[in-house]
Amino acid sequence: MNDERVLIVGSGALACLFAARLAAAGVQVAMLGSWQAALQAISQQGIRLTTLDGQQNVVRVFATADPEEVQGVRYAIVLVKSWQSERAARQLHHCLAMEGVALTLQNGWGNREILSQILGAERVALGVTTLGATLLAPAVVRQAGDGMISLGAQPRLAPLVNCLRQAGFELEICQNLEALVWGKLVINAAINPLTALLGITNGELLQRPTARQLMHRAAEEAARVAKAQGIALPYDDPIEMVETVAQRTAENVSSMLQDGRRAGISTPTLELLWHLVRALVEKTDEFSPSQGVVETLTPDPSPAGRGEIDSLLP
Repeated sequence: MNDERVLIVGSGALACLFAARLAAAGVQVAMLGSWQAALQAISQQGIRLTTLDGQQNVVRVFATADPEEVQGVRYAIVLVKSWQSERAARQLHHCLAMEGVALTLQNGWGNREILSQILGAERVALGVTTLGATLLAPAVVRQAGDGMISLGAQPRLAPLVNCLRQAGFELEICQNLEALVWGKLVINAAINPLTALLGITNGELLQRPTARQLMHRAAEEAARVAKAQGIALPYDDPIEMVETVAQRTAENVSSMLQDGRRAGISTPTLELLWHLVRALVEKTDEFSPSQGVVETLTPDPSPAGRGEIDSLLP
């Protein structure tokens, strides 16, 4: 028996944003996550969403940690951290319909491959989004920026695309989606680890000479990795682009980390940042509402006091 609800896998900032907007547009939505505080808040109070124009809405959405309760869903959007992809895939293995499709809009690299190993390639679709959202508390989210959802061609996606358009999301079908994924990865690799470690906004990276230099080095290393993979980035100068993004998102407190290490390329700056962030994750494990959590250029967070450290972690 098929379940016609759109399943959002995750309960973090972007997961709540997508769930709230879809539900508000009349789409039947369910959420599958593992962060108990968020699932409880969603079930008891609904998702509280503040839009870009400052309007506040509370949207009721069904949320669960049990895949059996969403058995037979045909369409899923995966918005968990990269290091949670395998767990998400195993959850979907128990509930995604055989003719269904899971769309990953996650940051990082290799999410599609992990999902495909467990679900089968024909049931997985790849996408990239530049939407932004700030998690203020469990199930309390503020839209931090509008943006595009770029999708690769996948014949099973058409009904889900219609649902997303119904909710007002801007979509495009992209022929060179791999380049967009890498372009986003390079920028995130340069900005997000530093903001997480230093506890500063994106814009403040430009005001601190040492941090700015590290940002440049990380962008260059990640771009070299992309080149070694035969990827033509969607911009010519990674340093110029990372500066532009940091300025454009100056007030954001970025949450995601990206691992650009590939093909045996030496990446000492990224490697150092990886270990520093890993140490930060091992140190803290509580949510701090005063910090907030931003998912941008993006996505169930681990407790956000760790800066909602993302897909850099294994």
